[in-house]
This record gives sequence, C-alpha cells and structure tokens, in this order.
Amino acid sequence: MLKRVVGHVKAVDGVSLDIAPGRTLALVGESGCGKTTAGKAILQLIQPTAGSIRFRGTELTGMSDRKLRPLRRAMQIVFQNPFASLDPRMRVGEIIEEGVIALNIAETKHAQAERIGTLLKRVGLTEDTLGRYPHEFSGGQRQRIAIARALAVEPQLVICDEPTSALDVSVQAQILNLLKELQRSLGLSYLFITHNIAVVEYLADEVAVMYLGRIVEQGSTDEVLRTPRHPYTEALLAAVPRVESGGPPATLLSGDLSSRTSPPSGCPFHPRCPKAMDICRKTFPARTQLSERHGVDCHLYNA
Repeated sequence: MLKRVVGHVKAVDGVSLDIAPGRTLALVGESGCGKTTAGKAILQLIQPTAGSIRFRGTELTGMSDRKLRPLRRAMQIVFQNPFASLDPRMRVGEIIEEGVIALNIAETKHAQAERIGTLLKRVGLTEDTLGRYPHEFSGGQRQRIAIARALAVEPQLVICDEPTSALDVSVQAQILNLLKELQRSLGLSYLFITHNIAVVEYLADEVAVMYLGRIVEQGSTDEVLRTPRHPYTEALLAAVPRVESGGPPATLLSGDLSSRTSPPSGCPFHPRCPKAMDICRKTFPARTQLSERHGVDCHLYNA
C-alpha cells in the first residue's frame, strides 16, 4: 500500500545534445529544471527510460555494467559541492588514486605515484596535500582535489555540475581559469551545467537553455547571448545584474516552475510567458532553425 505508484515525473523530455571533442556545451536553466538529471543520464548513473546516448559512436543505453566499465574512465563528473563529494574519511591521495586502482590504469605503484603527483601540480596543489584529509582544505582547494580525481583516469568528457556555485566569487574565477587551461592542454570536452550566464559567456562554445526538462533554445554562445529569441532566454539574460543604469526596465519572470507531477499542456513555459498565445497552451512548438547552429522551440517563429 505504501509503495504503490501514484504517478510518473518526466525530469527530462525530448532533450538532444551534441558535444564535439575539445568543446564546451553549457546547459543553462533554473534550479529544478532537469539539468543534473540529464548529466547523470549521459553518464549512466541513472538509467533513462527512453532515448539514445552515444559516446564515440557506441550506444550506452542498455549496456551491461561489465561492458560499460571500460568506458567509465572516458567520462567523469565534477559535482557541485566539494564539501559533500569527497569522502571525509579518506586522505587526498586515497581519493585520487581510487579510480586509478579500480580501472587498472597505472601498472606499478611508482607509475601511480608519479601520475598523482603530476595531477596535483596541474590543478595547483602540492604533493604534501596527499596525506591530509578534505576538511583541512578550503572550498576552492577541495574543488581542485575533485577535479584531480576526475582527471586521474584520463577522461575525454567531463560533466561539470555547477562546480563553482558553492565557492566565493574570487575562487570561482580561479576554478574557471583552471578548467579552461585543462581543456586547452588536454583536449577535454565539457558539459557545463550552470545557471550563471557570466560563466557561460566566459567558458562555453555552445549553449542549450532548458526549461522544465525541455531544451527551448540552443546555439552558439554568441548567437544565444547576443540575440536571444525564446522569451525564457530573454528573461534569464534580463535577470543578470548590471552596473550601468538607464534604458528600459528589464521584464523579469513572475511565478515558479510548474509542478513536475502535473506539467502544463503545450509549451511548458506558457504560464509565465508574457508573449503566450492560444497555440502555446495546446501544442509544444517544433524546432525552428534560425541559422546553421541556432535553433529555438517557440511558436513565435514557426512559419
């Protein structure tokens, strides 16, 4: 009786993303819109109920744990909160070497120690941190340790789940600079999950804007941020604090995300959209390509 199913929630619905080698795709949206769920589904940390997830041409959906295990080293994640993502009972050296040992990457203890020492230097830490525990470090240092842990298995794709949101502003800049340098030197691909538009502008090559589990606008960073077309994207950009004064007041959103258990029909944004039409309440809009890379799901642009 207490375990009966009373309904289903579509955390992510109809999302299509493509991340090229050495590039950064930013997934942007309000808290609770499904960004982290999408990232975990890509890594197969949660099983999607439908759809296809491909990595280097290999279909991951439905793959057994035994076959998926060799691919784990190529896909890693850096979590949002460095205070919660590191085991407080393990020393830093043990945290970083855990994946190396599990995936049999280093052949000898000497090679393993060399790899970890090089990683620490690369993320801006010294080797004397190996014997210390996570609670002995600041938030920024812990996030560097988490990044080193992800890089220890030589991944090609790193999913960054709001890795700077729990840090001070000055430390955020340091971590972003580190991620950018690591991408340049190692050729990493990033899926960068965030709600911070300033981070997107600095780090991302492409942007996908998510609302209530769906992508509503997608394109190059320059196109989406300079010429936003979806009313939700426009509202996100209008909400960014600005120093300069003057000009017309920004139109900010009212209300909250709709309930996941009873989502609105049609376009999920229509209850909060200042430009909503009757058709928005009935059908979800098809993708309209505004350019080769810029597309929007909005009835305002349907022919």
